[in-house]
Amino acid sequence: MANDKKIVSLEEQIKEMKEKMKLQEKEFDDTQKELKIKIDELANIEKDLEDKNEEISEYMSHIQRLQADFENFKKQTEKQKQEIIKFANENLIMNILDSYEDLERALEQSKTEKELREGVELIYSKLKSTLEKEGLEVIVAEGEKFDPFKHEALMAEASEEHENGEIIDELMKGYTLKDKVIKYSKVRVCKK
Repeated sequence: MANDKKIVSLEEQIKEMKEKMKLQEKEFDDTQKELKIKIDELANIEKDLEDKNEEISEYMSHIQRLQADFENFKKQTEKQKQEIIKFANENLIMNILDSYEDLERALEQSKTEKELREGVELIYSKLKSTLEKEGLEVIVAEGEKFDPFKHEALMAEASEEHENGEIIDELMKGYTLKDKVIKYSKVRVCKK
């Protein structure tokens, strides 16, 4: 009977162990299924990552091409700008060249002082007209109120005939080119 109890006890232990093993096998199977799912998810993530890396590589390549194109554009634009600056005064010089040649002819062909003066006056008139066509204007100064944006006061003196701040005398003419002051009038101003 004691042996029978031991056998029953062993059979129960074996039965319990078999049940535990079945549970562990089921847990193992479930864990393997979860592992397979995670491996599949990881494979999908790795594929997505690889796709994203290829996309980033394409973008980087595109950016590098754009940057190279932009650098070429900048160089070409700078070269064009230098050409424009180099020949910016070509039209003006062509217009002044006629007056320059007229002056040369006047100096060579004038026999008297009167002929020379008439030639120089004609050339002066032609040169003045050319400069005015280019947008050059004389700044009016004498009798005007002093304006530091147009005039440069070289001297100041008291005068009963003029108001305070009025320009008494223009010492050197000033000029604007298309409304921009390129040379200030040098003036004497009344200061009381």
